[in-house]
Amino acid sequence: MKILVCITHVPETTSKIKFKDGKLDSTGVNFVVGPYDDFALSKAIDLQKELKAKVTVLNVGGPETENTIRKALALGADDAIRVNAEPTDSLFVAEQIAAIARKEQYDLILMGRESSDFNGGQVHGMVAELLGMPAIVPCMTMTFEGQTATMTREIEGGKEVISCALPFVAGCQEPIAEWKIANMQGIMQARRKPLAVVEPAPSDVPTEVIAYEMPPERSGCKMIPASDIQELVRLLKEEAKVI
Repeated sequence: MKILVCITHVPETTSKIKFKDGKLDSTGVNFVVGPYDDFALSKAIDLQKELKAKVTVLNVGGPETENTIRKALALGADDAIRVNAEPTDSLFVAEQIAAIARKEQYDLILMGRESSDFNGGQVHGMVAELLGMPAIVPCMTMTFEGQTATMTREIEGGKEVISCALPFVAGCQEPIAEWKIANMQGIMQARRKPLAVVEPAPSDVPTEVIAYEMPPERSGCKMIPASDIQELVRLLKEEAKVI
C-alpha cells in the first residue's frame, strides 16, 4: 500500500499572530505540522507497521517549510515531497496534490480535516473531486480488511459507519490515532531520508488574497442597572445597532 499524507506548515497554536504590511509577520513564530494533519500522519505510521505500507509526506510551500517536513519524517514517514510554491489558495493546493497523486498512484490519501491557520476544510474534497475518488470527512476511526476500509465519521446527532474500497481521500481528526513523538533515532534518520522538491503544476486559480489584518479591538463593557430597561434598549439600538 502506498499512502500519501498531506501536511500543512502552520503557526503553533500558542503563537501570537501579527500582521505587517498586510502579510503575516513570522518574527518569533514557531511553525509546526498542523494539529489535524498530525492525526493523519500518526494513522499512516500505524498503517505502515500494520500493513507494511510506504508513507510519503507532501507539503505545498517554500524552503521555510522543510524543517516541518523533516519533523514528519522523524516520526516515521519514508520520504517526502515539497511542491515549491506558496499555498495561497485551497484550489491551488488541491491541484498540486492531485498532480502528484496522479503521477504516483497512491492507494490512500490522508490529511487533516482542516488546517489550523485558515480552517477552510476544503482541500480534501477538492482533491477527491479532481481525482474522481470518494472523500470521507471527518474520519475518526479506520480499519482495513483487504482493500476495504471501515470508518466512522461524525454527523449531526451521531456517528456514521462507512465502508469504502481503495483508493480514497480521508480528512482525519481525533481519535483516529494517538499523536506520535519523534525519538532521537527518528530525528537522526530524518536527516538522511529523501525530500524531493518539485515545481508546481500549471494552475489558473480564480482567487487572490489582497491583504490580512487583525479584527478591531473590542470596546469596553458597559454595565446597565437591571431596572434601567430603556437605557439598555437605547444602547442596543444606537450603539450596538442590533435592534
